[in-house]
Amino acid sequence: MNAQTNAAAAILPLTNPLLDEAAIRASALAVIDTEARAISILRERVNAGFLQACQLMFDCPGRVVVIGIGKSGHIARKIAATLASTGTPAFFVHPAEASHGDLGMITHKDVVLSLSNSGETDELLTILPLIKRQGVPLISMTGNENSSLARLADVHLDVSVPAEACPLGLAPTASTTAALVMGDALAIALLEARGFTSEDFARSHPAGSLGRRLLVHISDIMHTGNQVPRIGADTSLTTALVEMTRKGLGMTAVTDDDGRLLGVFTDGDLRRAIDDNDVDLRNTPVRQLMSSSPKTITADKLAAEAARVMEEFKIHALLVVDADNRVVGALNIHDLLRARVV
Repeated sequence: MNAQTNAAAAILPLTNPLLDEAAIRASALAVIDTEARAISILRERVNAGFLQACQLMFDCPGRVVVIGIGKSGHIARKIAATLASTGTPAFFVHPAEASHGDLGMITHKDVVLSLSNSGETDELLTILPLIKRQGVPLISMTGNENSSLARLADVHLDVSVPAEACPLGLAPTASTTAALVMGDALAIALLEARGFTSEDFARSHPAGSLGRRLLVHISDIMHTGNQVPRIGADTSLTTALVEMTRKGLGMTAVTDDDGRLLGVFTDGDLRRAIDDNDVDLRNTPVRQLMSSSPKTITADKLAAEAARVMEEFKIHALLVVDADNRVVGALNIHDLLRARVV
């Protein structure tokens, strides 16, 4: 069993006599089935209205303003956040606050996406005439295509559901899930239409792990100057060991008088030399023991590329060279770990 299975086993069976294990499982499965059906129905609603909504948001010279209140407000916030992080500038406006000044945040360059399951939410209907007066395109997302909000909108997206997962038919459950999925469908359709890339995504998530992997360059984390271990080809093995120990990267570059790379001498090369009884550790020049075709990388490459090279070739450090093969830096796996690239 995996950790999750073990954790579940640790809390079962139920000890409270008021809790019925079979009933709880049945209730949970019924919710999942109900919401799955609500989502599956959305497939047939990716229609001309959906395409028109995408066109309005794609052509929008301003931002997509997403509004909603109550549970629809929570979903509206999530949709606005998803749009903004996937290449469609967007933000959330609370309709009640809009009536008290925040309506000024909406300009004639924007598109409004309004969420209400009933389509009759007072706070929304109060501000719609003012939005329409500005000539702002209005997209509605409701569960009632005959509602006031649906009829006032330029485009209506039907997110009605056969039933809520709540057995009382009161708590928004399946309806909010359907609205959220429709919002995700809009966001991802626009992402692909814009040619939005993982690098674009990382720029809006610089603090996340993806941002670190995609935005950190070798030049940001490499050792430079006197921090880079380097020796000449005629240097003795003993001196090479001193340089490696002083710089602490587990290797040293071997360069000519102009700083061009000739090879690399690593901890592994040292171990092999020690195991070879014919090697004079004190006097053998490092050129006889170095690797003459080391893996290198340039400073403009992403740190994630360095991680890939290290993993592919089972090495723990890389030398950084310029276009003339001069050594300009060095890094090892610990530098990537500190930068949280791996």
